[in-house]
Amino acid sequence: MAGEKSARKEQYERLDKVIEQWKNEQGGLLPIMQHAQEYLGCLDTEVQEYISKKTGESVSTIYGVATFYSLFTLQPKGKFKIGLCLGTACYVRGAQAVLDELSKQLKIEVGQTTADGLFTLDATRCIGCCGLAPAMMVNDEVFGRLVPSDVTGILDHFRKEA
Repeated sequence: MAGEKSARKEQYERLDKVIEQWKNEQGGLLPIMQHAQEYLGCLDTEVQEYISKKTGESVSTIYGVATFYSLFTLQPKGKFKIGLCLGTACYVRGAQAVLDELSKQLKIEVGQTTADGLFTLDATRCIGCCGLAPAMMVNDEVFGRLVPSDVTGILDHFRKEA
């Protein structure tokens, strides 16, 4: 526990340097928020209040920016971010059945993270792999021509990496 607090303190110290660099710059809130998410994992209430205190921006402004841009998240994401494509090509080739199997095996719904912090499940639109439909990405790795029976092996592969 002490190690976690020390690491969190270091992350905030790194963020302080970014805040000092950007707080008086026009448009500086975005890079501050990007770094905050990179260092701290998400822009939860604690992080939003911290940024507000250090920059003078209102929490409502920070929250508005965080919820407007899809690159920001208010909840921690898993180590492995699963993005299953539900675009037209993937959907007509069975992506929903793959998504249902992922949800069943991970015991989470779209937009949630597993209790162990390993996986976050998201449904996405086109990932540019229509020829591999149905397709998904786990972090930066693409998996294509998926069927529900592929899910167990893919999840096991990433559990071993953890």
